[in-house]
Amino acid sequence: MNPPPLVTTAASPWQPARRAARMNPSVIREILKVTERPGIISLAGGLPSPDSFPIDAMREATTRVLRDAPREALQYAASEGYAPLREWVADQMASHGMRVSAAQVLITTGSQQGLDLVGKVLIDPGSRVAVEAPTYLGALQAFAPYEPEVVTVPCDDDGPLPEALHVAKGSRFLYMLPNFQNPSGRCMSEARRAALVRSARAIDLPIVEDNPYGDLWFDTAPPPPLASRWAEGTVYLGSFSKVLAPGLRLGYVIAPPELYPKLLQAKQAADLHTPGFNQRVVHEVIRDGFLREHVPTIRARYQAQRDAMRAALEAHMPSGCHWRVPSGGMFFWVTLPAGIDATALLPRAVELGMAYVPGAAFFAAEPQHNTLRLSFVTVAPVQIARGVELLAQALKSAE
Repeated sequence: MNPPPLVTTAASPWQPARRAARMNPSVIREILKVTERPGIISLAGGLPSPDSFPIDAMREATTRVLRDAPREALQYAASEGYAPLREWVADQMASHGMRVSAAQVLITTGSQQGLDLVGKVLIDPGSRVAVEAPTYLGALQAFAPYEPEVVTVPCDDDGPLPEALHVAKGSRFLYMLPNFQNPSGRCMSEARRAALVRSARAIDLPIVEDNPYGDLWFDTAPPPPLASRWAEGTVYLGSFSKVLAPGLRLGYVIAPPELYPKLLQAKQAADLHTPGFNQRVVHEVIRDGFLREHVPTIRARYQAQRDAMRAALEAHMPSGCHWRVPSGGMFFWVTLPAGIDATALLPRAVELGMAYVPGAAFFAAEPQHNTLRLSFVTVAPVQIARGVELLAQALKSAE
C-alpha cells in the first residue's frame, strides 16, 4: 500500500470572493454542537418538537404519491413550484385578509431560501436594509453576503416604533417578524401594525414580512399580516417547517407581480426547483384540511411547555432578571442584570449541564450582551424546570 501523500504548506490557489468574507457561522448551529454532549439540557435550538411531526400522515401520503404519480414526483419540476400547492397557499391567505393569486406564490427550499432570494434580488453592495432590534439571526446571515448597510429601527415591546421609521428612509426594505418573533417572542399589536404600514408607505419603504410562527398562537390568533394592509409594498414569507416538519425544507414567498419574475429567476439559478416529491407529499397531507386538526395539537403541547418555563423562571431566576411571557411561538427572551455577559456565562452553564443562545448575535448593531434566548418546545416540562434551575445557578456563580 502506498503511503498517503505529504501535506504541503504551499499557498492555496483559491481566491474567495469578497462576499465570502462576510459569511459567518451561525452561533446557534455552533451551540447545537455543544448540546450533543450527553446530559446537556438544551434550551438553545429553535427546533420544532419531533413529537409534533405527523409521521403516519406523511407515510400514507408518500405511499399515495408513489402509487398515483411516481414518474412526475421523481422528475424535474417547475421552478415556481407544484401548482396545486401554490393554489392551496393562495387560498389560505384569504383567511388572513390577503387577496393573493397562485401566480404570486413561489415555493422555496425552506423560508430561509426565501430570505436569500430577497437579498439576491433587492440588495446592492452598500445599499441600506432596515431590521428590528433584536432580529432573526438567519436573516442577518442571508443578507450579509450581498454587502448591505444594515440599519436598526428602534423598538419597544410591541416592535419597531413607527415614529422612528425615518431612520430607515431610503432602505431597500424593512425586515420584520410581527408574530412571536425569533428571538424576542413578541407579537405586534394590530394598532402597531397599522401605524407601521402607514409610516412605511409615507416614505416608500417596502416591507419583507417573515411569518414562520404565526400559526403557533396559544390564546388568540395574531392580527392580520402587514401584507393585508399593503400588498403591493410587501413580500411575505411563510413556512411548513413549524406546522409539519422542518426536514422537508418547504417554504414559500408571496411577492407583488412586478417583483415575482426576478425572484423566480434567482430561484432557477439557485437550485432549479424545490424538490417536487416533497411538495406533492405535503400537498397530499394538507389538501383536505389536515392542518385544522393537527396545528391545535401543537399549540396545546407548546402552551404547556411555555407555562412550565414561565413557572421555572419565576421560581428560580435571581432578582434583576426580566423576561416577556410569549403568547405564542417557541421562545422566551431574558434580560440579565446589567454587567453580566451571556456569552461569557455560557461555558459555565454548559459545565453545569444546560445550554441557551446568547442574545448578542441577534443584534445588527449595538448588541445587548446581557440577553439570552430560551426555547421551550423540544424539552419536557421536568427538564425545562431543571434547565432553568441550572441557568440560575450559573448566574449566581457569576455574581
